[in-house]
Amino acid sequence: MVVRCGRGTTPAALPADPSFPSPARADDDWRMATRTILHVDLDAFFAAVEQRDRPELRGKPVIVGGGGPSDRGVVSTASYEARVFGVRSAMPLRTAAALCPQGIFVPVDGRKYGVESKRVMAILRRFTPLVEPVSIDEAFLDLTGTDALWGPGAVAARRIKDAIHEETQLTASVGVATTKLVAKIASDLRKPDGLVVVPPGEESAFLAPLAIGRLWGVGPQMAAALREYGVATLADLSALPVDLLVRRFGKHGATLHDRALGIDADPVHAEADAAKSISHEHTFDVDTNDRETIERTLLAMSDGVAARLRSAGLKASTITVKIRDSSFRTMTRQRTLPAPTDLAEPIWRVALDLARPEVRGIHVRLLGVGASNFAEPAQLALFGGGEEEARRRRATEASDLIRKRFGERAVTRARLLGTGLPAPFERDPMTPMDRRTLRPAAEDPAGAGRTGAADGAGAAAKRSAPGGAGSRHDRPTTPAPVGDEDVDPE
Repeated sequence: MVVRCGRGTTPAALPADPSFPSPARADDDWRMATRTILHVDLDAFFAAVEQRDRPELRGKPVIVGGGGPSDRGVVSTASYEARVFGVRSAMPLRTAAALCPQGIFVPVDGRKYGVESKRVMAILRRFTPLVEPVSIDEAFLDLTGTDALWGPGAVAARRIKDAIHEETQLTASVGVATTKLVAKIASDLRKPDGLVVVPPGEESAFLAPLAIGRLWGVGPQMAAALREYGVATLADLSALPVDLLVRRFGKHGATLHDRALGIDADPVHAEADAAKSISHEHTFDVDTNDRETIERTLLAMSDGVAARLRSAGLKASTITVKIRDSSFRTMTRQRTLPAPTDLAEPIWRVALDLARPEVRGIHVRLLGVGASNFAEPAQLALFGGGEEEARRRRATEASDLIRKRFGERAVTRARLLGTGLPAPFERDPMTPMDRRTLRPAAEDPAGAGRTGAADGAGAAAKRSAPGGAGSRHDRPTTPAPVGDEDVDPE
């Protein structure tokens, strides 16, 4: 039923296991039954790039993120040698150091990873124009109807894996199926350097024995609720009556039932969807309740968000603030502006208003500022501004010109001098917004295409995966990429 192949071997279909239930409903949609969908996921991407470029790190437990085991940031990714000790993405660096004392900590090099990501995405587009990047290190491909060019899905997947390895010396795990949902789950099962093929019609049988945590939309709370009904595997979930799931979980219950059977009609989107929001986050070295520190940090992040809006020719109407305290409790607050803006001051003022009531009496570990609900350039003329805004805009445009010519640290607000805050203006070439203004790396000797590397900034870097709201893969913001991971079940 499922095929796993290493490099240099020939994929071959295996017979279905009669002990598995038949894939009820999966054949109802001919589009699902005839599609050839691949999910390509680079293995421990950041760590693999570092091990490739630094031979002394090969075979060693490499932990990418921050500057060392005593830093307050989180793990962006860990090599497979480090994962043996339980180190995982998004884990506090200090926890990682306790689990793996011999771990080698390497800072994030966002620009380098961005360049490698572009190389891989270019390889994928040689096989089909229907490539949907979902993060800096993974993408969906639709190879339906390309058998005459590349062979069946399994053969094409082997060609893609070989091309990536030959040209970048990196490995990728690939899942092949008729749906994005099943292809994604398949690619996760045999890492690293895996190839898992789920033949048409065998989706539900493939999913049946897997733990419910493998499914999009099932996090710890959902899993606990499902266990009340005796659900431990996807076979258990698919056996529950749909009406029971709908009564307990609303419309999401019916979606869960479909997913447990492998039903997912979501197409591969050749062009990445427009960014729904942008954000910047900062993790403090030491939890703080200092009002001035909090306000300056919000200002720096508002400045960065505004700069990215301007570079993309957009304005945002909704501002969001994210706050995490010393107990890791996280809260978000948002407000819609009377008119869209791309200036730091109005973003900052709203961020302050939202944050002040929430930070009273707590020690803050992380702050974030985001903007969403964009207005396109053609709409901007609908919103006027007074003399004060005109004056502020002239000053902002002058600052932007200086930064463009002399570097993004060439101009700094007086209030931010000496604060040690990371530069908030760096661009992520994997996000649709920043891709509007960045040239390819080969045409950009000045390095305009660098990506961010601030601790914690990439917790939401990956675009929302198929499955819709409520999914454990829902990541609505698209800040600079810092975390890459091979997703583990929650």
